[in-house]
Amino acid sequence: MELIVTLVVFIISYIFLLWDQINRALVALCGAAILILFNIFSVDEALSTYVDWSTIVLLFSMMVLISITQKTGVFEFVSLWMIRKVNGKPVPLFMWIGVMTAVGSALLDNVTTVLLLVPVIINMTKQLNLPAIPYLIMVIIISNVGGTATMIGDPPNIMIGQAVERFTFISFIVHLGPIILILFTVVMGLLFLLFRNQLRQQNAAASMREIKPTDVLKKTPLLYQSLVILSLTIVGFTFHGPLHIELTTIAFCSALLLLLLSEKDKMTETVFEKMEWTTLFFFIGLFVLVGGLEEVGLIDRMAESFLEITGGDPMTSSMYILWSAGLLSGFLDNIPYVAAMIPVLFEFEQYGIVATDSMWWALALGACLGGNGSLLGASANVVVAGIASTHQIKIRFITFMAYGMLIVMISMILSSVYLYVRYF
Repeated sequence: MELIVTLVVFIISYIFLLWDQINRALVALCGAAILILFNIFSVDEALSTYVDWSTIVLLFSMMVLISITQKTGVFEFVSLWMIRKVNGKPVPLFMWIGVMTAVGSALLDNVTTVLLLVPVIINMTKQLNLPAIPYLIMVIIISNVGGTATMIGDPPNIMIGQAVERFTFISFIVHLGPIILILFTVVMGLLFLLFRNQLRQQNAAASMREIKPTDVLKKTPLLYQSLVILSLTIVGFTFHGPLHIELTTIAFCSALLLLLLSEKDKMTETVFEKMEWTTLFFFIGLFVLVGGLEEVGLIDRMAESFLEITGGDPMTSSMYILWSAGLLSGFLDNIPYVAAMIPVLFEFEQYGIVATDSMWWALALGACLGGNGSLLGASANVVVAGIASTHQIKIRFITFMAYGMLIVMISMILSSVYLYVRYF
């Protein structure tokens, strides 16, 4: 009975999210509330066990940092500077943003990268009178591709890196870096072809000479304070491993420090008023909804069933993990799927099977790249859609899925070839 109720609630919630006519946070929270009312789990269990508060606090902290920094004109300065560099040409701008997104997602993490870039992109597209949707969809997809390359780039990789002691930061780059370089090239080329009609040259070259990026900077103490703290936060993210400090701790402390420094400008009330609470509450509801599937054992059953299908053969198991993770992560969110699969791979030893490196890399590739399947597939997707909506730019669920699933299928095919050639 519990299984049926949970499935029905999840499916109905998903239908409403696809319909995209009701606030997504309201849909997710209503679904979560129904699961609690049917006693699938208690409120305490839902909030303490299934809501990933580290992710919520990280998002909250980065939103605070970006909101205050945005007041100084830094993002507008960067957008105008980049516009001048590419002389207002949409295609070079598209390519440069793709490179910045991939590198940033690999060296930081994809959520932080999109939080930093999306306000800049929206400013740039407004300045050039270009449609923002192609750039935003590209940023979502490339952030998931670039984040796959390193251990800190995407939450599933962090989870795998923490679970498997022999994997280091360099291990991820060595094993995943080559295929990500190939995928980045292929995906950027494909996205250009898909959006080429929307990236037509604008007659903006003449007006580029009149743009003075420095004019938009508000040269107050807050400008320098926010830049220093934001830079230190990024450095802290990069070296959080050797420092033995969690990403969330670094971001939260940085946000509090900047709030304290900006208090004389009465920034705190303004920042809290303009926070993207819809995005944060959507995440909370989504975590509880997917937690219901975990609570009734559905994800574990799906994960464990592949033993019967593959018989433990390393190559067959790797391919099954890759494709199942890739297809399911687009709809269930990749974090809970990886959380369910990690203990399953460790349990193989009970059946006399040792989980090979190829299986772990297949899980990383499938979960991270599969996040492109829908707007619910990865944290970065939801964050971009949330920020865009605050600027009255709506990324429709179905529209994104049409592009995302095509990218996922191509990514899975190329990843399958890569795993076969390199490991078998």
